[in-house]
Amino acid sequence: MCTVPTGDDILRISDDSQVQDFLRTLEKHRLDCEQSGKYDEAELAKSRLDQLRQHEEEKRREELRSAQLSERLNVEEAHMRELQDFNDSWDAKAAEFEQHAANLQGQLDNRHQEDHSAYLKKLLATTEPRNPRWSKELLNLRKIEDTVARQKQYSEAGRVQQQADQVEADERAAWQAKREQKMTMLEEQSVEKQRKEMGGLLKRIQSGRDEQKQARKAELERLLQRYHNVKAQLESQQRIIQHKVERYPVSTPRGSIHGSRPGSAMASRASLNK
Repeated sequence: MCTVPTGDDILRISDDSQVQDFLRTLEKHRLDCEQSGKYDEAELAKSRLDQLRQHEEEKRREELRSAQLSERLNVEEAHMRELQDFNDSWDAKAAEFEQHAANLQGQLDNRHQEDHSAYLKKLLATTEPRNPRWSKELLNLRKIEDTVARQKQYSEAGRVQQQADQVEADERAAWQAKREQKMTMLEEQSVEKQRKEMGGLLKRIQSGRDEQKQARKAELERLLQRYHNVKAQLESQQRIIQHKVERYPVSTPRGSIHGSRPGSAMASRASLNK
């Protein structure tokens, strides 16, 4: 007669081969007792079989829950790493773009300043009229001044001189104002041209910035969609396995249920990178 394992024996079972040995031994013992009319022993063997199967079923379910949780966590961790790599990569691209944009703005601003300084010098040297054009009245007064001075009419020469100096001062001020007005207009035209050039650069920079943001958004959407697809696929696979565990009793070896997919979590993580 075979020794029937106790409840403590069942709790100490940890190896699959031991479980199957116990199951076969108990089942054979139950049949032997049944055939020989030892119904009390057959009932005890049946009770031990039920207890062992229940224990093994609970153990198998717990192992499955733990394995599937580990698979989901692995997928989540892979996704978080991929998301972090994604953000690091795009942050670096954005920083590089902004640095390049700042360099372009700085170079253009420096060139504008140099061009502006050179243009002001050119205006001073070339803007017409470069010298005052005296009126006939002033020229006539200077002629009279010279004539009366030669005639030794110094009082009259002094009076005419004062009158001529005033006319010359007025005409010089008018010439200076007109010339400065023309130079200011030309300078403003040059500055406006530079302003438009800088505005065009800033517009191109903003356009590039917007394109980069759109590209980042589109890639992020693809990354998230890929993650959701992998997650949905994994959950579907796990539900199928759970259904098999619910459907098949412990008499089916554990390895045929979830042990046959040792690479499922790895496959799910790998698909995140496709």
